[in-house]
Amino acid sequence: MISALLESLGVDARLVTAGDQVIHSPIDGSRLGAVRLESAAEVEQKIGRAAHAFEAWRKVPAPRRGELVRLFGEELRASKTALGELVSWEAGKITQEGQGEVQEMIDICDFAVGLSRQLYGLTIASERPGHHMRETWHPLGVVGVISAFNFPVAVWSWNTALALVCGNSVVWKPSEKTPLTALACQALFERALKKFGDAPDYLSQVVIGDRRAGEALVDDVRVALVSATGSTRMGREVGPRVAARFGRSILELGGNNAMVLAPSADLDMAVRAVLFSAVGTAGQRCTTLRRLIAHESVKDEFVSRLKTAYAKVRIGHPLEGNLVGPLIDERSFLAMQGALEQARGEGGVVFGGERQLADQFPEAYYVSPAIAEMPEQSDVVRSETFAPILYVVPYQNFDDAVALNNAVPQGLSSCIFTTDLREAEAFISAVGSDCGIANVNIGPSGAEIGGAFGGEKETGGGRESGSDAWKGYMRRQTNTVNYSRELPLAQGIVFD
Repeated sequence: MISALLESLGVDARLVTAGDQVIHSPIDGSRLGAVRLESAAEVEQKIGRAAHAFEAWRKVPAPRRGELVRLFGEELRASKTALGELVSWEAGKITQEGQGEVQEMIDICDFAVGLSRQLYGLTIASERPGHHMRETWHPLGVVGVISAFNFPVAVWSWNTALALVCGNSVVWKPSEKTPLTALACQALFERALKKFGDAPDYLSQVVIGDRRAGEALVDDVRVALVSATGSTRMGREVGPRVAARFGRSILELGGNNAMVLAPSADLDMAVRAVLFSAVGTAGQRCTTLRRLIAHESVKDEFVSRLKTAYAKVRIGHPLEGNLVGPLIDERSFLAMQGALEQARGEGGVVFGGERQLADQFPEAYYVSPAIAEMPEQSDVVRSETFAPILYVVPYQNFDDAVALNNAVPQGLSSCIFTTDLREAEAFISAVGSDCGIANVNIGPSGAEIGGAFGGEKETGGGRESGSDAWKGYMRRQTNTVNYSRELPLAQGIVFD
């Protein structure tokens, strides 16, 4: 089945069968393929090729560069079902989420095509007669993309679609857990390249490797920008190493996202939002809802409703109509169990969290989503565990709720459920949520590509996807042009 799927996506069978690194599906533990890990020397060679490709690609007009991205989007449309299914097999996502991730790729391609005609600069008034100033944006160089297993294709596309229309070349190191989807994306991109006709060779390349390959990408001075998605621990290593060589980085790291449930909230709507945000992708989104800050007047009723809804969630094979698939591996399962044990030790009352379907899938790790009612926002609540655990903490007044929302090291996404206009506006004001994303009456996950995606504090501060995130993939240049026959100096300086 997997071999036929890969073949339909254009993946060379030799790339997924001849290696020593075996890839197993989190769905059932079955073998999906075996890839060869590339050495640091091979990574350096690919970076050299990317640098050469950049020199040619930067000269291509931006709208023409957008045409390549348009063609890639068409390839994605044609292969959406197959690529989405491969995402499910390799990352464990349910059908809707696998297909939805490919749709994100299509959407960012559409966005980038329009952007290719809108890489606007500025005209700036000059204080000197006979002069004008302007600000222009130029291609940056080689862009290195390091992605995580939980969004194995979408995050790459956010970066690559923008990087390409901005005139850059790309070298992508996917997670060691999800290399097959990366090879499939590369194969689809190469189909688009053939239709495009005259793009330079090695414009986009994939590196299949371990930590050493990632380090080679991070440390190479020819890589102008490293966009890295992963844990805060990873970001603490990547950020300083790139900065040490004065490179740029876009870091999208941990998230410990909260929902404030106000007394006036529509509880029925909030239950549905919590289910999608806290349970979806088996709690393995960076924007997963991990903390519920509930007003004490509605907390008990809401948690009761939530437990009823949780008990009805279908857990099982993600391609068979269930809502919750597996955790990525045993390590994630053990981390979840450790966090729940710590929660109990800190006074929490835990509902759910047990392993499921072990008899049917002994080599896979399905779990029932957990709810942990906590007396306060303790250490375990302030830490991110990449699993479906929802910590519930009570609050008394709105200012306390905002303080709890902000009192964690991470700052990715947040939301409030309220029908009080003052509370809603205050939450998204300068004195409200300190996160990069702050929503009202919608959960913290499920972002659209039109907005810039990213967060503050230990989330890394980077922005990807929409809005003006494209500026991170270009270099800014300020120009002053003297079209007069005089040479006046700024600030009225006379230097005769």
